[in-house]
Amino acid sequence: MTANIGVISYSTAAAAYFFLFLLLLSGWRGRAPGALLALASVVCALWAVAVAYPLVSGHHAGALGGVLEIARNAAWCAFLLALLGVSRHDLALRSGDVRVMAAGLVLLYVLMIAATPIFSGGSLAVAGAPDYLAGIVGREVMAVIGMVLVEQLYRNAHPEQRWGIKFLCLGVGGMFAYDFYLYSDAMLFKRVDADLWAARGFVNAGIVPLIAVSAARNPKWSLDISVSRRILFHSSALLGAGMYLVVMSAAGYYIRYFGGKWGGVLQVGFLFGALTLLLGMLFSGTLRAWLKVFLSKHFFSYKYDYREEWLRFTRTLSEGEPGVRLRERSIQAIAELVESPAGALWLAQESGVFERQAHWNMPAAGGAEPPGSPFGRFLENRQWVVNLDEYRAEPEIYDGLELPAWLMAIPRAWLVVPLILHEQLLGFVVLAHSRGQIGLNWEVSDLLKTAGRQAASYLAQLEAAKALLVARQFESFNRMSAFVVHDLKNLVSQLSLLLSNAEKHKHNPDFQQDMIGTIEHSVEKMKRLLLQLRSGQSLDKPAPLRLDEVVGKAVEAKSGVRPTPALEIADAGLSVLAHRERLERVIGHLIQNAIEATPPDGRVVARLAKREKFAIVEIADTGSGMSGAFIRDRLFKPFESTKASGMGIGTYESREYVRELGGSIDVESQEARGTILRVALPLCASDRSTEAVVTG
Repeated sequence: MTANIGVISYSTAAAAYFFLFLLLLSGWRGRAPGALLALASVVCALWAVAVAYPLVSGHHAGALGGVLEIARNAAWCAFLLALLGVSRHDLALRSGDVRVMAAGLVLLYVLMIAATPIFSGGSLAVAGAPDYLAGIVGREVMAVIGMVLVEQLYRNAHPEQRWGIKFLCLGVGGMFAYDFYLYSDAMLFKRVDADLWAARGFVNAGIVPLIAVSAARNPKWSLDISVSRRILFHSSALLGAGMYLVVMSAAGYYIRYFGGKWGGVLQVGFLFGALTLLLGMLFSGTLRAWLKVFLSKHFFSYKYDYREEWLRFTRTLSEGEPGVRLRERSIQAIAELVESPAGALWLAQESGVFERQAHWNMPAAGGAEPPGSPFGRFLENRQWVVNLDEYRAEPEIYDGLELPAWLMAIPRAWLVVPLILHEQLLGFVVLAHSRGQIGLNWEVSDLLKTAGRQAASYLAQLEAAKALLVARQFESFNRMSAFVVHDLKNLVSQLSLLLSNAEKHKHNPDFQQDMIGTIEHSVEKMKRLLLQLRSGQSLDKPAPLRLDEVVGKAVEAKSGVRPTPALEIADAGLSVLAHRERLERVIGHLIQNAIEATPPDGRVVARLAKREKFAIVEIADTGSGMSGAFIRDRLFKPFESTKASGMGIGTYESREYVRELGGSIDVESQEARGTILRVALPLCASDRSTEAVVTG
């Protein structure tokens, strides 16, 4: 029975060390400590095989098992000496001490290997064990030397270095300590204890995970064992679930075996309850968080897989519709970094007050922080992540900072993460206690501060987009107001002209009738302009219009001024889709500009013709004309005008409305020769179809 257990024990050790050897070999980067660690692993695997095989066959281990055990001890001592030699500048030991120790160990192991074949035979208490005279004392000495080397390595390492080697020292030191106990017992009782010998394989296999953890924590060994955290998490969960089911099955079998008549019923009920408990544990957020923290703490040199964390953080911030629930997603993205289940967000308002703007699973959070408060200045100047638990225990760490009462009153509040943008405090996030009991060290703090800066940029972009939307709404309103004011100015000009002629023609019935009609028309138009300003859009709908009627009405409205514009229609009956009043205003404005630029004895002509799929309204004058630079830089620029009372938006409004209809305005002008403006407007579908029939 003991032999069978020994076979399983040493076979397990052989498999564990061989697997470790493959991991180390795949991560080796050519450095001596890594090579020696891989060598020690493969020698341990061969030694375990050499001990297990004779137990299966029932024969003694002979010289091979003894030589490989000595080689195993020598490999581990060489690895420890290499660590001492590589780190001798950081240790109290001198390089000469290391060389003397290495030379003494080499001599000892050469003597041991030479003596083993001579004294390996004879009567052995346990198959595979060395006899008392040949090797027990020597192996006892090797165990002591190994423990001394482990003790020297750990004692002389700096405190910050011990984090990386403590599991190695625990594992290798434990292996040598077990050998010391095994051979001390053999020296005392003159025989090797069978149970201790059989369990030795399990003991050696048990130190493999400890060695792997230390190898992963020491990049200087060039043993960067790159295991995906996600794969390790799921594998650990699967392994734990499997072990749990095996233990529960064994317990169920025990209940069935000793339960008598009720054994089968109790077994079924027990297994169902165990399976339900397992499913509950697998879906437990707290357990998952604890497992992630445990694996990160004991199997990786850093707590986080930064690539995975940043991909998840960015995905959380950017998912969903743009700008929708971004504040809540920002809280969630930061909280998930520390397995926090809840949080709330405070942002600075225009007044400078920090007010709660959103919460995620933390509805009870409330309060506001005034501008320039000590708490706000501390977050902005120090940019620290404030641990409220640490503050309650040791407030002096935070230089006498007094946290606001509303913050301390939030249930389960744990961390305050500042949101810094351009070195200014945009806001802060308050997180609830983690489900995984994560400690706030420098790594967690740096990650949270970086995530806070990233979230601050997203939130600032959201606020800028909202401000831009408001600005555009004001811009639209201001543009509409400017156009309305421009039309009101034209109406005021008409009424002023009417008023100036009233004293001269007030007794003329025809003038009185025309004055009443003009005033009525002006009042009606002003009402429509006010309604248009209030609604933000034109009141009438676009409809097909006879363009000759629109141009004719615009020319007729200017018949009382000098020079009087003329009308030439080459193609009658052309229709365009437009707003009647706006199109009349555009044509009338362009004609008015031509009249004002032309002397009384000059000439202004409005022509209407068709060119392909467009109606062309051409307004020509013999006025002062314009330079090319003025046309290019100032003609269509809003709020640019050469008139003393002009607003500079009439021409701009005309071009924008023509473009809205799908047309264009072209200008030809020479100084002192005159100007030609061509307004091209797309024809209605009916005119296009008629043209197609005629040309066909």
